[in-house]
Amino acid sequence: MDPALLEIALTHRSFAYEHGVPDNERLEFLGDSVLGRAVTAMLYERFPDEPEGRLAKRRSALVSTVALAAIARTLGLGEHLRLGRGEERTGGRAKASLLADTMEALIGAAFLSVGSEAAEAFVLRLVAPLLDEPGRFGAATDPKTALQEVAAQRGAPAPVYAVTASGPEHARVFEAVVTVGALTTATGTGTSKKQAEGAAALAAFTGLAGHPDA
Repeated sequence: MDPALLEIALTHRSFAYEHGVPDNERLEFLGDSVLGRAVTAMLYERFPDEPEGRLAKRRSALVSTVALAAIARTLGLGEHLRLGRGEERTGGRAKASLLADTMEALIGAAFLSVGSEAAEAFVLRLVAPLLDEPGRFGAATDPKTALQEVAAQRGAPAPVYAVTASGPEHARVFEAVVTVGALTTATGTGTSKKQAEGAAALAAFTGLAGHPDA
């Protein structure tokens, strides 16, 4: 990937404003289109007998903020972001929305660097783990329900969420901690209570999926 484009892709508008450099929002716009096209074509070919409604649901899951943020965390993307001071103070490196936006910017940068075919192949490698693990795929669509179901399957009590908020009113950051009996505890952050709980639920579900005997 072009190093200059990679640097821009990792640059949040808060950093750009403070340092007078380009931000990643134009690349994000481009990447969103590349992501949607690659996923749509892949689903159409992979599931030839599924109706439009089911394909749309699958696509929504794969391009959702929760799914993209999960991919970003797997890549350790948060530690490489270029953030302004305010975003640093309010936990920007862990925000699901910010991570998802940066993933789209990276896809846009890949498109400009290596062309559409290679960029779409890159997209499909990123989303493959979600698509190849049906349980995790469902969790990306509705992580709280997926976690509740796996808790019931293992005879554990229903997940319990505790949410705290920090930061100024115009830039609140929510952190959720979910506990599933003695099975697991996980955390998640977001720009809303719902988003933080979803991120925590996905983290807990993913951990349990990796340890089926837990």
